[in-house]
Amino acid sequence: MANTDMQRFCDELRAKISIVDVVSAKVKLVRKGREYQACCPFHNEKTPSFTVNEAKGFYHCFGCGAHGDIIKFEMEANGLSFIDAVEKLAHKIGLQVPRLSQESKEQQEKRATAYDIMEMAAKYFEKILRLPEGREGLNYLYSRGFGDDIITRFRLGFAPNNNGLKALLNSRGISEKEMAELGLIAIPEGGRASHDFFRNRVMIPIFDKRGKVIAFGGRVMDKSQPKYLNSPETPVFNKRRVLYNYNYARDLGYDAKNLIICEGYMDVIAMDKYGVGYAVAPLGTALTEDQIQEAWKVVPEPICCFDGDSAGIRAAIRSVDRVLPLLKPGYSLQYAFLPDKMDPDEFLKAKGKDEFLKTVTATVPLKDLLWRKTLEGKNTATPEQKALIEKEIKAEIALIKDETVKAYYIREMKNKVYEELASGINTSSGNFQRKSSFIKAPQRSFAAAAKTDLNDLVAKYVVSAFICYPRLIEEWEEKLLSFSIKDEHLRDFYQQLLNISHDNELTDEEQITSLLNNCPIKDWHKMVDTRIIKKQCPDITKMRAQLNECILEVQLKHLEMDIQAVKAKLESGNFSDDDYNRYESLKKERDSLLNNNE
Repeated sequence: MANTDMQRFCDELRAKISIVDVVSAKVKLVRKGREYQACCPFHNEKTPSFTVNEAKGFYHCFGCGAHGDIIKFEMEANGLSFIDAVEKLAHKIGLQVPRLSQESKEQQEKRATAYDIMEMAAKYFEKILRLPEGREGLNYLYSRGFGDDIITRFRLGFAPNNNGLKALLNSRGISEKEMAELGLIAIPEGGRASHDFFRNRVMIPIFDKRGKVIAFGGRVMDKSQPKYLNSPETPVFNKRRVLYNYNYARDLGYDAKNLIICEGYMDVIAMDKYGVGYAVAPLGTALTEDQIQEAWKVVPEPICCFDGDSAGIRAAIRSVDRVLPLLKPGYSLQYAFLPDKMDPDEFLKAKGKDEFLKTVTATVPLKDLLWRKTLEGKNTATPEQKALIEKEIKAEIALIKDETVKAYYIREMKNKVYEELASGINTSSGNFQRKSSFIKAPQRSFAAAAKTDLNDLVAKYVVSAFICYPRLIEEWEEKLLSFSIKDEHLRDFYQQLLNISHDNELTDEEQITSLLNNCPIKDWHKMVDTRIIKKQCPDITKMRAQLNECILEVQLKHLEMDIQAVKAKLESGNFSDDDYNRYESLKKERDSLLNNNE
C-alpha cells in the first residue's frame, strides 16, 4: 500500500475513534470547559497539566511537552511500534489494516503464522497439564502454592517427554523447519531424529505486549540441570527486549505508580499470587538496556528487587553498568534486597504482602549502589588508594551520556569522596554502613564470602567447556560465584567471557570464538584446551554431567579439609561453642552435597 493510502487509513481511525476514550483508558480525565484534564501519564506531577482536546483530536502536556494524536498516544503510553498501534486501534472498531507492500504482506503472514503456531503449543501444554501425563507438573505447581486461578491466569502447562507437541503440529501441517525456527523442536547433528525442545518440564508461556505467545520457559521439577530452559531467539522472540509479564504488569504498574523488576518468572507469578501484580522479570539474562527502556515507559524509577544472596547482589551490580549510559533527568533505577537470602516467594510466605511491600519500598538509590560497587573490598588507608577510588568513580560517571545528570553525579560523588574518603572513614570490606543510606537495606556486606579456590587445571577445564558449549555459561555462572580462579590471567579471561555472554545470544563455539577474537585478551587461546573437551564430552549432556562431577569433587575436597581442621581443634580440647557448631554445619553441608548428587 502506498504512503497516501496509509495516511487515509490513519485519518479514518482518527475520525472514528474518540481520543478521550483512548486516553481515559490510561488516566482519569476530568472535563474542564471544552477540554479534559489529568495528571500527565508521561511524567510525575501533582497538579494536572495534561489536556485532551476532543474536537481537535490531540493531547498536550504543558509540563513535559508531550503532544500527539491517538496513534502517538498508543505508541508512547503502551510502548508499541507504529504498525502495532494502528493495528490495535483498527481492531477496536473492526477494521482491517491494509498491507503496506507485497514484501511486508509476506512478512506479516509469516509472523501471523508464527503466532498461530505458538498459540497451538501453549494450548497443548495447558491441556497436557490436566491429563494423567501432566500430573507431576500439576502437583509441582500446587506444591508451590499456585492454585487453579494462577495456573489459568498465566496459562501454565506441562511438556511431556514423548514428542507429543511435534506430533500435534505435524498433524496440522506444520513443517519441522517451522517448528525448529520457533524453538519448539531440536534437530540434533548427525542425522538423528528431531525431538521436542521442551521435555518433562513445567511450562510458562512468555507473551509480547499485546498478549500473544512468543516463547516459553520450562522448569524442571527436580535437581536436574538446567533448572530453567528458555526458548531460543526466534523471528518473534528476542529475549533481550522482552520483560516477562509486561503485558499484565504495564497497566497495573501505571495505576500503582510502581513497577518491580525481579529475577525470574517464578518470582513474578508468586508475587501476583499475593496481589502484587506489577512485577516483571528479564528472561535468562542480566537486565538489558532495552528492558530498562521498556520499564521506564511504565514508571520513571522502577524497583529492582533482588534476592539478598551473592547472585542477587551480582545482578544488581551488573544492572548499574547497564543503566548508567541511559540515565536522563527523572529516570533511574531503585534497588531493594530481600533479607536472609530469601526470594520473593519465600519472603511472602513467611511475612506476607504488607511486610514485603514495606521492604521493597525501602529502596537504595542508584547513586549509593554505584558508590558501594566502586569501594567494596578496597583499602582506602593511604592517599594513593583514595586517589585510585576517585579515579574509578570518575570513570564510571563518564559513562553517563546526559550532561545534566552527569553534572549532578559528579557533585554527589565529590561530596562522598570528601565525607567518606577525605574524612578517613574506613570504607573497605563493607564497613561503611554507618554513613551510607544503605542503612535502610538489609545489613549484609557486598564483599564476597570466603570462596573455594579452583586450581588452575580445573579452572582451565571449566572455561574450556564454556567455549565449546556456551549455553552452559548461563546455567553455571551463578554456581561459580562461590569459587575463585587463582590464576590472574585466566580470571580476567573468564570475566571477558561472562561479559560477552551478557551482551550476546551465544549458541555455538564458532560464534563465541569470533567474539573472543575481538576481546582485549589476545592470547586467550593459550589459556584453554577445547580439544580435550570435545574428545571427552562430545555432547552438552555429557559435558553437563562432567562439570557437575568435577565441581562436586572440588567442593568435597575443600569441605573435608575444613572439617579435619575444626576436628583437630575439637580433639585438642581448646575449642568454643562456635567451633563445635561450625563442625556440625560443615558435616551437614558435606552430607547435603553427597545426597543431592547421588
